[in-house]
Amino acid sequence: MTIAGEVLLELIDVPALIITGAQVTFANKAALRLLGGHIIAQDVRIAVRNPAAVALLTSGTNGSVRVDGLSVPGSKWQLECHILPDEMVLATLTDMSVQASVARAHADFVANASHELRTPLAAILGYVETLTESETDDATRKRFLGIITREAKRMQALVEDLMSLSRIEAVKHDAPQAKVDLVAIARDSVAEFTEQKRISIDFASPNAVVAGDKGQLAQVLRNLIENALKYGKPDGAVSVAVETTESGWVSLSVRDEGEGIPPEHLPRLTERFYRADESRSREAGGTGLGLSIVKHIVERHRGRFDISSRAGEGTTASVILKRFEG
Repeated sequence: MTIAGEVLLELIDVPALIITGAQVTFANKAALRLLGGHIIAQDVRIAVRNPAAVALLTSGTNGSVRVDGLSVPGSKWQLECHILPDEMVLATLTDMSVQASVARAHADFVANASHELRTPLAAILGYVETLTESETDDATRKRFLGIITREAKRMQALVEDLMSLSRIEAVKHDAPQAKVDLVAIARDSVAEFTEQKRISIDFASPNAVVAGDKGQLAQVLRNLIENALKYGKPDGAVSVAVETTESGWVSLSVRDEGEGIPPEHLPRLTERFYRADESRSREAGGTGLGLSIVKHIVERHRGRFDISSRAGEGTTASVILKRFEG
């Protein structure tokens, strides 16, 4: 291996090895970080410790193989083997863990979405079939039609949330730059719940302007208020607060007086279709996507989303965003 060749391999980001006679004779910095400094002059079978990878590297042929758990348990790597002159072998390793994780997440999402849609659809079809094929009195017919309407609205809400998530993800790398007044959004959003006299607004500073997407930030607040109304006490107060800090951040929080959420559920509340209390969520008409939508919108705004809760004292959902500078 020439010095120029070694310099070239050091410039690439992926781990690269040169193997001569089943011995590792060169490893770039990326490979040393991955496999350890001890691999230089080491037998490739000890350096890599993966039967499929070793078989390819010592086969004398070009090819590729998937290697699992090379860096940490669960990691996925693609090893490419290239035969060079003078019985040398160039091996490169590409981390496929993120792609594999994304593929699993998409598969899980499709499976969960299909299940969530299948349940109300089955109920609708079942009651329609009963109404079509059997004699029912007016009271029973009205009850069945009420169930059909409720399940259809549940499907409609789920489809709308799925479309909303899709739109948010399509622009997630594009940080919004428009000036948005969070106090104005808080007032407008609370006004949408005119029948709910128990919602209060508190803002410590009128200067709560952030760089954002007005429609999406309004959606965040609507989702948080709806959650507080659904899962708080029936007559408990819901408070919306907007605060600014001297360090240049704006906090938007929604607090309810509900039963609280057990601590083991808190880390998973923003997962798609995750419900701390599944039966209660379904009765309240929740789709399991509201907090996931909030998280994705906040991430697009380069902010932070946090949920804190104590048993018997209620839950507070907080969004922290950078104050607009300019």
